[in-house]
Amino acid sequence: MSPWDKACPTCGIFGPNSLDVAHHIAFIRTKSTIRRNEQLTERIFALCRPDIEIVGITTSAGNVTAKQGAENTLRILKLAGMEGRIPVCIGAESPLEGKCGEFPDFIHGRNGIGNVELPEAEQKPIEMDVCDFLYQKACENDGEMTLITLGRMTNIAMVLAKYPDFHKKIKRVVSMGGTLHASGNVSPVVEANIGGDPEAADIVVQTPWNLTMVGLDVTLKTILRKTDFDQALVSCRKECKELLSFLQQEMKWYMQGAHRQNWMRECCPLHDPLAMVIAADPALVSTQKRITRIECEGKYCRGMVVTDLREHPIKGRYVEHCINVDSEKVLNTLFAAFQ
Repeated sequence: MSPWDKACPTCGIFGPNSLDVAHHIAFIRTKSTIRRNEQLTERIFALCRPDIEIVGITTSAGNVTAKQGAENTLRILKLAGMEGRIPVCIGAESPLEGKCGEFPDFIHGRNGIGNVELPEAEQKPIEMDVCDFLYQKACENDGEMTLITLGRMTNIAMVLAKYPDFHKKIKRVVSMGGTLHASGNVSPVVEANIGGDPEAADIVVQTPWNLTMVGLDVTLKTILRKTDFDQALVSCRKECKELLSFLQQEMKWYMQGAHRQNWMRECCPLHDPLAMVIAADPALVSTQKRITRIECEGKYCRGMVVTDLREHPIKGRYVEHCINVDSEKVLNTLFAAFQ
């Protein structure tokens, strides 16, 4: 079997970064009048920002099972000194239709965090249905909560079905997923997060809310290098050194996968963390609103993001798509959180 045959079923060639502990959803609320929002580099980025409040995290199957993803999340929260302060809920273990594929050990390690072993946390996942958990948090933060999806949209599609008014309680949705012009990473035209559950994604893009999609068109232009971590460890705050050291260890595994798949040397595209940074500072990207649907059939196109710019477009809703990115400012914003 070639490396190409073993492409990650959830993340494809590039993956959502081994910075990611699992495919998950975070809900955040701003603590200042500045409209900044965010979530492992992505989540730790938010944890290190005083103007951000993470009010909850859910997991779903992707790089590992949803249960393993929750365990990883709890251990990272402990490492960050946030144990017991942010509730974590286990979500969907399979897409709306079909089953999960093989987990991408060769990209993300057996445990989903590059085989780095973190101390076990005392905090446990809350014993609550993921739909009820999402809706409860939305009600508690009515109109103030930004929802950030960094994996499959299964949990969101399920809560929308159970609670039809859920979308009215959400201020904004930022989703890492899809591609318009860049090549896909699980098929020629399909990005992994959308391809992992196209039916769920189509439900989400048809929902009448403020949705921004951060796709491969911008994530592949934003390259994180090993030297970025080396420099950050020298200049970061003392309390952030352990966190950055963990991220640096984890990234070794992922960058090996990026080299194996893409011939990249000691670097990788910034997928999920870019969505977090953009949630915090939308000015770092240029966007375009397009009528959007998700193709749910076909051998090669199932999971494709379909947009229509014609005067008489297909039936659908307008979604904001990121087109270009100031990658240098993104990296500066990302690492500034640790200074």
